[in-house]
Amino acid sequence: MTIREISSNRDREEFLRLPLRIYQNDQEWIRPLDKDVEEVFDPERNKFFRHGKCTRFLLEDEKGKVIGRIAAFINDRTAKKEEQPTGGCGFFECINDIKASTMLFNTAKQWLTERGIEAMDGPINFGERDAWWGLLAEGFTGVPYKMNYNPSYYRSLFEAYGFMPYFEQWCYSRKIGPQLNDKFDQRHQQIARDSGYKAVHLKKNQLFKFAEDFRIIYNKAWVKHGVGKALEEKQVRMLFQKLKPVIDELGVWYVYYHDEPVAMWVNLPDINQLFKLFQGKFGWLEKLRFIWMLKTNKVTKLIGLVFGIVPEHQGKGVDSFMIVEGAKVLMEKTRYREYEMQWIGDFNPKMVRVAESLDTVKSRRLITYRYLFDRSKPFMRHPML
Repeated sequence: MTIREISSNRDREEFLRLPLRIYQNDQEWIRPLDKDVEEVFDPERNKFFRHGKCTRFLLEDEKGKVIGRIAAFINDRTAKKEEQPTGGCGFFECINDIKASTMLFNTAKQWLTERGIEAMDGPINFGERDAWWGLLAEGFTGVPYKMNYNPSYYRSLFEAYGFMPYFEQWCYSRKIGPQLNDKFDQRHQQIARDSGYKAVHLKKNQLFKFAEDFRIIYNKAWVKHGVGKALEEKQVRMLFQKLKPVIDELGVWYVYYHDEPVAMWVNLPDINQLFKLFQGKFGWLEKLRFIWMLKTNKVTKLIGLVFGIVPEHQGKGVDSFMIVEGAKVLMEKTRYREYEMQWIGDFNPKMVRVAESLDTVKSRRLITYRYLFDRSKPFMRHPML
């Protein structure tokens, strides 16, 4: 077997085509859009290149057939915050062969070591945590947009190399329609008695107003507690503008107290239900088809992305108020039949309790692994929030 760093358009095409062979008999696999994968590795489109570096490798067998791939990357802003400088590996695909996977992992490790890194997380993304983060361990059906999907044997390849679980990401699902439990109604009624509270859904003709309210809530709810970096106005406006084509106004909810934003609940249609029909392509014909299917309610699943309440309004029942108000509209005015909350870390017990209180079931489990290059060092899991 031989391994090489990607250097040509042909190599980049091989990187995209390898999964077609790995998943050729897997009916659950939904091919990611080629443009989304390539964007990660494009310095012009991926802002993480401003404060990081990245490369990709291909593994070939004795006959010159590509049998594996991996990316290695360093985010300079986060690498040095760990006890040991930590990089990442991701976009891993490989045949079921430990020698092949070991060669891929060793190559990523060597590239990172040469740049002063002492550990690597994987499989993760050279980007935000909301995309391609973690190894899928449970829940292989109907994977949402930009979520990692992998054969079940990948877990044994990671663990045989010495990766250990750093944290898990859990998803929770339930049907849209069954009545919420009585506790939600009781807490909803308590908040509803205070006329200062009101719940409203997003309106696209006021997109930047709701973007700013999102920023205010996010920065108060997370950043002041040391979780995440403060969002800037320009950054959030760009995000909302990018999401605008797929936003369903009835799926994004806010709570205001005397007109001040205090809570948000952001959900988007599961557009992977549509992308599975496009086989990785998204040209003008696919775009027209996508817009038509989105407008004609072909998506039946709603994905929960962000849920947050500012500290001074937590523990009062605002969460129940917002959920009941939103669920009532979703049941009456949309065709969504299923709801799935995404990316709840096992290190965040508060959000786990919120998810479980919705009478959900844990529908998916992903594992983010860490590998310490110095095998004598003690391994520590992600700290609890």
